[in-house]
Amino acid sequence: MASRTTNPFTFLQQVRSETAKVTWPSRRETFISTAMVLAFAALAAFFFFAADQLMAWAIELILGIGV
Repeated sequence: MASRTTNPFTFLQQVRSETAKVTWPSRRETFISTAMVLAFAALAAFFFFAADQLMAWAIELILGIGV
């Protein structure tokens, strides 16, 4: 099986052509998406912190160990 090599100039033309087909998000869409990611990351961090604290408290209560 012979491998085909593409001329670097042709490759860059193809990359530019494909990049032109991309639908880029607007500034507003990017801001909203970023805000949603940060909000859900904060929500997940709070949830896992609360779950960790609750389990630590329950284990301390059950086993009678801890500070």
